[in-house]
Amino acid sequence: MFIRAYLRASTADQDASRAAVDLDGFASDRGLTIAARYTENESGAKLERPELFRLLADCLPGDVLLVEQVDRLSRLNGADWERLKAQIAAKRVRVVALDLPTSHQLMQPGADEFTARMLDAINGMMLDMLAAIARKDYVDRRRRQAQGIVKAKAEGVYRGRPEDVKRNSAIVAMLRGGQSWNSIIAATGCSRSTLARLAKRGAVT
Repeated sequence: MFIRAYLRASTADQDASRAAVDLDGFASDRGLTIAARYTENESGAKLERPELFRLLADCLPGDVLLVEQVDRLSRLNGADWERLKAQIAAKRVRVVALDLPTSHQLMQPGADEFTARMLDAINGMMLDMLAAIARKDYVDRRRRQAQGIVKAKAEGVYRGRPEDVKRNSAIVAMLRGGQSWNSIIAATGCSRSTLARLAKRGAVT
């Protein structure tokens, strides 16, 4: 059994490795060691997360996927959560989360078949519940943000997200240097719509 820690933050300016100490301590308290860490800055509402799927590809049956909280693993909608669960089940991976006490016993090998099946059933039910709560929290926050923007626009005080002038200047320079759009997107993480806007601003064809 290998313990593989998954650490995620939503944006590039957040520290995705923040929870590493807590995860290490959790494993150490049980006489175990984390074998590998997979860290990325991606939204939990997005299924396409390279490091998460690299973790699953590396897993062998019985390995543990360790997270700080269930919402680090998923803020997915129902359909995408079912797809992710199917991938986890196909690899026979045990999901353990610090905020899900029913999962902690899954880190201890040696349970009889009946106990193991009961733990799997209980843990699966609790995972579904916390994943649904995490999704609701995500949707609620997005709705409140949208309402705040509408109100700010109505009051004439909305300014939008400040422009990353340094990054955008570098992108325009890359465009003028003849780099392909795909290579610029891969290097900077910007969207195609942003790239198109900057190309138009810099009169780059």
